[in-house]
Amino acid sequence: MAYIDYYKILGVDRNVSAEDIKKAYRKLARKLHPDLNPNDKEAQKKFQELNEANEVLSDPEKRAKYDKYGENWKHGEEYEKAEQQYRQQQQQGHRQQQWSSQGGQTFYTEGDFSDDDFSDFFHSMFGSGFSSRRAGGGGRNRFKGADYQSELRLALRQAMQTHQQTLSIDGKNVRITIPAGVADGQKIKLAGYGQPGINGGPNGDLYITFTIEDDPVFKRLGDDLYTNASIDLYTAVLGGEAMINTIDGQVKMTIKPGTQPNARLRLKGKGFPLYKKDGRFGDLYVTLKVHLPEHLSGREKELFTELSKIRKS
Repeated sequence: MAYIDYYKILGVDRNVSAEDIKKAYRKLARKLHPDLNPNDKEAQKKFQELNEANEVLSDPEKRAKYDKYGENWKHGEEYEKAEQQYRQQQQQGHRQQQWSSQGGQTFYTEGDFSDDDFSDFFHSMFGSGFSSRRAGGGGRNRFKGADYQSELRLALRQAMQTHQQTLSIDGKNVRITIPAGVADGQKIKLAGYGQPGINGGPNGDLYITFTIEDDPVFKRLGDDLYTNASIDLYTAVLGGEAMINTIDGQVKMTIKPGTQPNARLRLKGKGFPLYKKDGRFGDLYVTLKVHLPEHLSGREKELFTELSKIRKS
């Protein structure tokens, strides 16, 4: 019978920690579990191999024996002595092990499996006596349900206000509240709204990724907004007041005399609401575009010519 590399089955190296062995088992067991692959014989075979590898490497005594004699399991007086000692320890009773939730997955590792589920290599090293073992009184592995992924598109002006939307999940309408200030690409989790758990395990979660559409007037960078505003030449030169559009209405802004084209002004607190921070907002930055007069009358041309001469004198 051939040597079986349990580390390879779990996809870990030989120096890996016990905790990393648990994580590797959980990840693969969630993928290969028979309840998730009911018609896949290859997945069921791999799941048995996975259970066997975990049975050995998650037990410090079995792992130590495997590491010491694994590839030379057919030979050596030391192996025979170690096997005899191990069988004596086995007679004192089988351990039961229960793992709690970690990394978003909750399940018991030792499910319903028997001697027939283990390889000849395993029995040659560790003997038998593993039949009818059940974990935690449950009898079958409990798995958290799969997580769902969803995308939700919002207009910029929708994202600036706390509001509710209805989503269809597994044919059921679920009403959710979207906080003001969500960002483009932001992901939020709705616990328990994923796929139902297996064998009494908890439901998976729903992850929603937000896509915030571009706005024709305002550009968002972080919690700040950017926009343009036009003023006439006379206001730019002489100063005055201009009405500026913000995302929630107009405000009056004072323009200083001699304001240059493309000057940028800041309106504090007129930007985007901060996510889950009530009453706090970013700023609005306004780039001023100076509109030059067109179709000048004769008199206007004379005055501009006179001003030009004064500036050059």
